[in-house]
Amino acid sequence: QVQLVESGGGLVQAGGSLRLSCAASGRTTSSYAGGWFRQAPGKEREFVAAISWSGGSTYYADSVKGRFTISRENAKNTVYLEMNSLKPEDTAVYYCAARIAYYSGSYFTAYREYDYWGQGTQVTVSS
Repeated sequence: QVQLVESGGGLVQAGGSLRLSCAASGRTTSSYAGGWFRQAPGKEREFVAAISWSGGSTYYADSVKGRFTISRENAKNTVYLEMNSLKPEDTAVYYCAARIAYYSGSYFTAYREYDYWGQGTQVTVSS
């Protein structure tokens, strides 16, 4: 089992930045691909960004491309989401997710493909 804990959420003005962290603990000796999703009130959970176990492959939703950056430090079992030029429509609870990856370059964009989830961290962007 793997436990994921997000941190770094908060309230920020439009145009500002935040950096989310997702720390993994437990059975972290396997290779895990990571992802970030978000869910706004009344909306379905949506994909934000994904990263392969190696960190060499990343993928972004069109809505955040060019503004958000996903990265990871495997030595610290941590995945990050750097969010810049934030907009009010980015307001949501952000969740990190992980799943075992058998290929170092694999990443996943569907929430059903992930096995482990964090508890979520609130990001609020004021206009």
